[in-house]
Amino acid sequence: MPEPIQLTSKLPQTPTTIFTTMTALAEKYGAINLSQGFPDFHCSPKLIERELYYMKKGENQYAPMQGILPLREQIALKAEELYGRTYHPDTEITITAGGTQAIYAAITAITRPGDEVILFAPAYDSYAPAVELCGATPVYVKMKPPDFKIDWLEVRKLLNEKTRLLIINSPHNPTGTVLTGYDMRTLQDLLQNTSAVIISDEVYEHIIFDHRHESVMRYRELAERSFVVFSFGKTYHVTGWKLGYCLAPAYLTKEFRKVHQYEIFSANRPLQWALADFMKEKEAYLQLADFYKKKRDFFLQSLQGSRFRIRPADGTYFQLLDYSAITDEPDTELAVRWTKEIGIASIPVSVFYPDKSDYKLLRFCFAKAEETLIQAGALLCRI
Repeated sequence: MPEPIQLTSKLPQTPTTIFTTMTALAEKYGAINLSQGFPDFHCSPKLIERELYYMKKGENQYAPMQGILPLREQIALKAEELYGRTYHPDTEITITAGGTQAIYAAITAITRPGDEVILFAPAYDSYAPAVELCGATPVYVKMKPPDFKIDWLEVRKLLNEKTRLLIINSPHNPTGTVLTGYDMRTLQDLLQNTSAVIISDEVYEHIIFDHRHESVMRYRELAERSFVVFSFGKTYHVTGWKLGYCLAPAYLTKEFRKVHQYEIFSANRPLQWALADFMKEKEAYLQLADFYKKKRDFFLQSLQGSRFRIRPADGTYFQLLDYSAITDEPDTELAVRWTKEIGIASIPVSVFYPDKSDYKLLRFCFAKAEETLIQAGALLCRI
């Protein structure tokens, strides 16, 4: 065979995502998969009925690049009702192929070689590679356990004329923490007289416990410089549909769509129609916090008597467990070993830090049926 063509990788330090790795390992060893963030229960039958209705009706060709208008209108209505912010469906709302694609399009639209992008570690693993592909430089602010609060004095020191973008995420994956009103007001003050833009990753907006979701949309000066990203998959238990949306002022949306149209052109048409109908069922998302709080509490109850140190998650459907009283093994090695030997898969938190800081924490997904959580709790309590 001829020698392979020699390539220079654009992401030489980027491995296969940890979610792919751990899910494959769970499948290989028949382990309970609490690693990748997807439910193991069904979505609403009405949502499926609407999907089938529009497929049979013939809504199976390309959607408009920006998404179908009825869905964008429902999103605009929701944003105004929940957050008091008005977005024009024609010029400020775009339907995307999930939250990750929206984030990638936003990063690509505005970052260039020489720019700096402030990330808050542990940071979701899609952020930095997208920044690097644009030739920009990730600059990290480290958040530490147990509360993972942002050090805003450090942020102030890092802000400079090269700072093009900050990516915030609340409720936060992987830690389950949330930004407060103080955080948002501080960020707003810090960015005055700067040209920095924000990507606010709010895909878990409705999965928040005992707190108000402090969206950037509640803060006028932040909203005017922000791409705000959401996920239908997280809200309606359909992560495999890969549908999301991005809200941004018109001047940012104009640049966003220039990238979006050449990444995917448009997202799945019949699913958009189904969601346009289903969004009118407001209780489906308004009751989500209570639904997942019960699952969080059920999972934590199943861990009573275990050797883990636990700080209940404030949001998302992920719970961190501190295993430092059990073993001093590196989290990456332990996650693999427990998948093989104990039969439960998790995500090591160190992979979300650029320096691989290991605080002896594993992330577990509790978006599962009760029987799954009972089995998982029993296995973890045996350790």
